[in-house]
Amino acid sequence: MKTYTAIVLAAGTGKRMKSTVHKQYLNLAGKPLIYYAVKAFEQSGVTDIVLVVGAGETEYCRRDIIERYHIRKVRAVVEGGAERYHSVWKGLLAAKGADYVLIHDGARPFVTADLIERSMKTVADCSACVVGMPVKDTIKVVDREGFATATPDRSCLWQIQTPQVFSYLLICEAYERLMDQKEVMVTDDAMVLEQMTGYPVRVIRGSYRNIKITTPEDLITAEAYVAEGEVPHIYACGSDDDLGND
Repeated sequence: MKTYTAIVLAAGTGKRMKSTVHKQYLNLAGKPLIYYAVKAFEQSGVTDIVLVVGAGETEYCRRDIIERYHIRKVRAVVEGGAERYHSVWKGLLAAKGADYVLIHDGARPFVTADLIERSMKTVADCSACVVGMPVKDTIKVVDREGFATATPDRSCLWQIQTPQVFSYLLICEAYERLMDQKEVMVTDDAMVLEQMTGYPVRVIRGSYRNIKITTPEDLITAEAYVAEGEVPHIYACGSDDDLGND
C-alpha cells in the first residue's frame, strides 16, 4: 500500500496580516487557524502528517495543537527556514520514506476532504498535481513604470492553491537541485518541479473557498464562511459555485 504524507507549513510570520500574532495562530471560530488544516488531514486518507513550524514553536504546537486537539497522525514537528522553500525542504527531509507528499499552506483552513482525496487519486496517475481555480478577473501584465504591456487570455489562467501533491522521489530531486542554486526565485512547489526538472504538473479543480489567509480582509472572509455554518474540518464537498460553473 502506498503511503501519503501531508506536509503542513506553519512557519511563516505573516507580515501582511499586520498582527503581533503569527497568522497561523490567529483565532478563527475559537481555534487557532492552523488547527483546521491539520484536522482536515487528520480526518483524511493520508498516512501521516509533518508539521513545519517557526523557530522556537515546536513545543507550543505539540502541546496546544497536537495534544490539545488529539491529532494522532503527526509523525514529526520540525522548525522551518528563512523562506518557504527552506521550510518545504525541511518538511521533505522529515517525510523520508513516503511514496507521495501533499504540501499544504497551513494558512488555508478550508481545504476539504474531497479535495484531498481527489489530489491523492490524481497523483497516483501522473506523479505531480496541484489544485487551483480559473481566474475570475482580467489579468494585466504591468511593467515597472506601471503601464499595462499585455492582457493574457483569461481562459488559460488559473490561480493555484494547495495542496500540491507529488511523488516523493520526484519532488525531492527537484528540491535538491534547487538547494544548490545561488539565486532562487520560486513561488510554489510546482514551479520548483517545472524549473528544476521540466516535469509536467497536472492542475485539478480546487475551490474558490480554499483561500489563503494573508491579510486582515482574508480573515474577515473566513469568519463569514464559518458564520454561514461551514465548519472547515468536517466540510467535505463544495457547492456548485466552488466548481467554477459561473
